[in-house]
Amino acid sequence: MPAEERPGARDGRGPRAKSTAAPKAGSQVFSWLWAILAFVLFEGTIAQARMIPSGSMENTILVGDHLLVDRLGYSAGIPFTDAQIPLWVHPRRQQIVVFAPPPAEGSNQDLIKRVIGVPGDLIRIRDGKVYVNGNVLAEPYVLPDPEDGTSAFENFPPAGPVPPDLSLAPGWAARLEDYVTGGQLRVPPDCYFVMGDNRGNSYDSRYWGFVPRQSIIGEPLFIYLSIRAPGSAWETGHVGQRLRAYLSVLIRPQSMRWNRLFRTF
Repeated sequence: MPAEERPGARDGRGPRAKSTAAPKAGSQVFSWLWAILAFVLFEGTIAQARMIPSGSMENTILVGDHLLVDRLGYSAGIPFTDAQIPLWVHPRRQQIVVFAPPPAEGSNQDLIKRVIGVPGDLIRIRDGKVYVNGNVLAEPYVLPDPEDGTSAFENFPPAGPVPPDLSLAPGWAARLEDYVTGGQLRVPPDCYFVMGDNRGNSYDSRYWGFVPRQSIIGEPLFIYLSIRAPGSAWETGHVGQRLRAYLSVLIRPQSMRWNRLFRTF
């Protein structure tokens, strides 16, 4: 007579199936946790995606450009916080950087500008020309100010006390004279002076001061997407407008700037 068959031995519902179900579920949970951790570590230390909502870096970077930002060596983000740990790479003069906004800037979005002065540099702007350590800085990337160098910010720092009509952030206006030596602005240690390439439409270090090294997140690598859409579509909270901008590419392919894809900096 055949041996008695154990209930559930063939359909997998017996004791053996119960003993393997828990390890399998634990393995799946571990796999998901590992994938999430890997993504957080990658985004926090290696690369991040950024969208450009303003024209302050035109014509180098346009509204609607989507950038991949290299963080490797620049900073490590502490997961689930806004805190940054600065690493070993230090930005170079004329390099484009992405950084957390200083409190005086009044924004909650990361910013992108070009480094004009590194620690120890002496900066002076006269008639729209930038002088670094006494020498004119060659800037073929600049979109000229339509005021043709006559505005107060195209002649910076101001000679003497800060004029009351110069719209500086209050804290910066109070401290500006402390950094001026012989009509030139000295960049303090571990800080950077940054400006947008669109000089007439850039809210930058001229208005709110220096960028601390610990605020710098990384540098842009290349453009992976570029869509013609209003700047408001890329601002925080405008999800509907952003979705319409992405869908517009399917309906009107010409809304994509195809010639800008994979452009490097």
